[in-house]
Amino acid sequence: MSDYGHDLVFGSFVTPSGDNPARTVDLALLTEQVGLDLVTFQDHPYQPAYLDTWTLLSFVAARTSRVQVAANVTNLPLRPPAVLARSVASLDLLSDGRVALGLGAGAFWDAIEAMGGRRLTPGQGVRALAEAIEIIRQVWDTETRGGVRVDGEFYRVRGAKRGPAPAHAVPIWLGAYKPRMLQLTGRRADGWLPSLGYLQPGDLARGNATIDDAAREAGRSPRDVRRLLNISGQFSAVGRGALNGPAEQWVRELAELALGEGVSTFILGSDDPDDLRRFAGEVAPAVRELVAAERARGAAPESGSAPESERAPDLASVREPSEPSEPSEPAVRPSRATVTGGAFAVVPTPDSGVRRSDQQVWDESTRPTGPTPDPDRTYTPHEQATGAHLVQVHDGLRAELAQIHDLIEQVAAGEIDAGAARSHINTMTMRQNRWTLGVYCESYCRIVTTHHTIEDQSLFPRLRARDPRLGPVVDRLEREHHVIHDVLEGVDQALVAYVGSPDGLAELRAAVDLLTDALLSHLSYEERELVEPLARLGIA
Repeated sequence: MSDYGHDLVFGSFVTPSGDNPARTVDLALLTEQVGLDLVTFQDHPYQPAYLDTWTLLSFVAARTSRVQVAANVTNLPLRPPAVLARSVASLDLLSDGRVALGLGAGAFWDAIEAMGGRRLTPGQGVRALAEAIEIIRQVWDTETRGGVRVDGEFYRVRGAKRGPAPAHAVPIWLGAYKPRMLQLTGRRADGWLPSLGYLQPGDLARGNATIDDAAREAGRSPRDVRRLLNISGQFSAVGRGALNGPAEQWVRELAELALGEGVSTFILGSDDPDDLRRFAGEVAPAVRELVAAERARGAAPESGSAPESERAPDLASVREPSEPSEPSEPAVRPSRATVTGGAFAVVPTPDSGVRRSDQQVWDESTRPTGPTPDPDRTYTPHEQATGAHLVQVHDGLRAELAQIHDLIEQVAAGEIDAGAARSHINTMTMRQNRWTLGVYCESYCRIVTTHHTIEDQSLFPRLRARDPRLGPVVDRLEREHHVIHDVLEGVDQALVAYVGSPDGLAELRAAVDLLTDALLSHLSYEERELVEPLARLGIA
């Protein structure tokens, strides 16, 4: 087993499609909005259906403020290394140090040659990449006197001026699979970036061993090389294979890759906004929690590879965590929505009773309640999983609400304009959700077989059918969904009005305060009334 002790990073791998550039950029913006750390794009300059990756990276960096950006990976044969070095450094300076450099030796040589690039053999590609890394690092090294000098087999730079230096130590990640590329990664790179779909069983362990040996021979620590991984998969109700199942399965499998194979950066290849939301809201926080717990138990080494004698990770803790801890972000609380056998263990989110607005959109005292749970009833982990997922979905909406407040404050401070805030909000789950079906249904109904009708597969009709006593509760929840839709429309209208009347900030804040009161109250009510019936009625 290997665990290099790096902090965990989660990112997206977005197709740089030119058919709908706005959607491509929106997916990158969504990556930041949902809390992921990194957004990447493939780099195929010969592909006319794609946007130019470095132009796109610059545009996305200008539209974001926190997320790291990178090519995944840069097509070196069509990007001269000295020019590439200055492009990377410039973007890093402009983005306050948010750029990483993924590099590849090249592929699709017919297309590269058609674009004017030089066809190389695999061995030549590795040697050319080594020369390029040397040139790039020399360009960035402004503390050394004299010009850049590399008299290589493939690249010759004779006295080019150094600089600019990037804003931070830009990491170089190599897309590597074969022994010579892996050895170069260990000697010279800061990260190994393969794609899981191209790997065979055992390739990660063998690759790690090759990189570690090469690093040591070069006088480096294996821990100097971060292990990244492009992944893809499908969220589904029942496990059907690797990374094809419910979020809990994803958590277990990624934790195994982190603790057993040393992977510390997971980059999800998907152009589905819902996948990115679930990856950020349900998977990433739980993987972080599980890996942190295992490391705290002594599984993580100080450096290099962990010895084989270390115990395997206690992956059951995905379902049976220790005492809940206070989350650092208001997004997901996986330890609160726990799943254990026996007594019902999923804890609904309590309503704090705090109200920001003087306006009330409904009378909370008239809310009906469902049947009282049987105190002697026991529940299996499988039965409780649906209620836990409901809480997790709601926590994602609570996190988005916090983001809306942050956006409004950015508008007030003049950091972004109201139009940009609207663009951000319109990509959020709560804005795109069909509230007439319910917040949870939009997530839940995705995973039900497609031969059912929308009416049959929605959550609320199933609850009514299986326990008619829940009818008044479900009716009330549906009415509140319509109200929340109208309140969201009020926020959007306030943003539009603010564009034409900058003195309307008070009205904008009032609209967001009303949304906060309504949404938090509603989500708590829905959890209070539904998490136990979901388990009792076997809706899984």
